[in-house]
Amino acid sequence: MTQALRVLREHAVDFTTHEYDYVEKGGTAASSSSLGLDEHAVVKTLVMENERREPLVVLMHGDRQVSTKKLARALGCKSIAPCRPDVADKHSGYQVGGTSPFGTRRAMPIYMERSIAQLERLWINGGRRGLLVGLAPAELTRVLQPTLVDVAIEDR
Repeated sequence: MTQALRVLREHAVDFTTHEYDYVEKGGTAASSSSLGLDEHAVVKTLVMENERREPLVVLMHGDRQVSTKKLARALGCKSIAPCRPDVADKHSGYQVGGTSPFGTRRAMPIYMERSIAQLERLWINGGRRGLLVGLAPAELTRVLQPTLVDVAIEDR
């Protein structure tokens, strides 16, 4: 039982759990392939920080990258950068590769790529490596109340 699963249960979220063999640095490509899911619907949880080292969480489609320049502009910051793994672990209370936006150790603002809300269903980390939870985007939005942003790097 992870902290993320506890939070989902406390909020009466209808979710499913999906275990897979974790691949070091495999990311959403490995998890989606292992579970037979569309990588676009597997949402990654990224812990980033602004120029003042204030942490924030960004939720992005597994097959897309975050434009840190667009995100900084949207937030009125000079810059946004990914946290070092040890710093991300400290803020979230989870281990990189198993970071969930639910039940983080430290309360952080959460930003979600707007198009994630349009998915029929999404899969996101359940609080440990090798565990995804499936749920409706409306449930994620209800529990986390993220700020919607358009910060994906456009397809080439």
